[in-house]
Amino acid sequence: MNYKNLLFILNPNAGKGEIRSKAVRILQLFSSAGYDVLVSPTSRAGEIPEIIQRRANGVDLVVCCGGDGTLNETVTGLMKLDPRPPLGYLPAGTVNDFASSLGISKDLEGAAQAVLSGSPVDVDIGRFGEQYFTYVAAFGAFTEVSYQTPQQSKNVFGRTAYVLEGLKRLTSLKSYQASIEYDSGTCQGDYLFGMISNSSSVGGLKLLDDAQISMNDGMFEVILIQKPDSLTEMQQVINAVLLHDYSSPLITGFRTSNLTVSCENETPWTLDGEFGGAPEKVEIENLHLALRVIL
Repeated sequence: MNYKNLLFILNPNAGKGEIRSKAVRILQLFSSAGYDVLVSPTSRAGEIPEIIQRRANGVDLVVCCGGDGTLNETVTGLMKLDPRPPLGYLPAGTVNDFASSLGISKDLEGAAQAVLSGSPVDVDIGRFGEQYFTYVAAFGAFTEVSYQTPQQSKNVFGRTAYVLEGLKRLTSLKSYQASIEYDSGTCQGDYLFGMISNSSSVGGLKLLDDAQISMNDGMFEVILIQKPDSLTEMQQVINAVLLHDYSSPLITGFRTSNLTVSCENETPWTLDGEFGGAPEKVEIENLHLALRVIL
């Protein structure tokens, strides 16, 4: 048998730690398919790009197992390689928005089987300054919840942990003065929330109509929510988002391949649920068909 090289990156703490009990079976599946498997468990945040830099050159396939943060780090590492090996993803996190958008099985063994029998599909990747994201870059209300919720709470409560953490922040919501330049225009305002998305699922919620979303059309979907002046307006905005009705004058939505966001002050961002820094100005670009994923 001609063995191929596979780099298997796994976050043993993702989700409820399910990968710990299934890792041996998954490794057997890869080995039986003719792969010589290099296993790299992660031990700290930010480590995966370093692992890829050291170990991924010359491999035929990279597979990562973990949540959206693990996936983001893996993609960040792969984007620095030339050529880039294709990516297989085994979703083991709390929410797994990327997997939901691409229809990847949440069953780890099923996802591993799909990596071995599936077909490669080229998908868009977002560039955020010198960083990357797979499905969302966002600022404003509740965006810090995803990266400030303790992992232990995520493991015990799942998505409910995000809700509980978000409720603590209702009294401290702030807005951000921002000016946005995009493909076909400009806009500015005092925004409570801004989202640049390449996904039909964000934070486990279906915020956008699946029929309008593609992860390989070279375009982002952008939603900007102006700061409401009253609790009544706040409730109207919440209802509009949940009902996919973006006709409210407080909500601006458009599609674009590139945009520049300039804020009056440093503004914290989340990239795929992880802290993405707090720039005053950032250029965001859709890298069309930049990464091959096995589906």
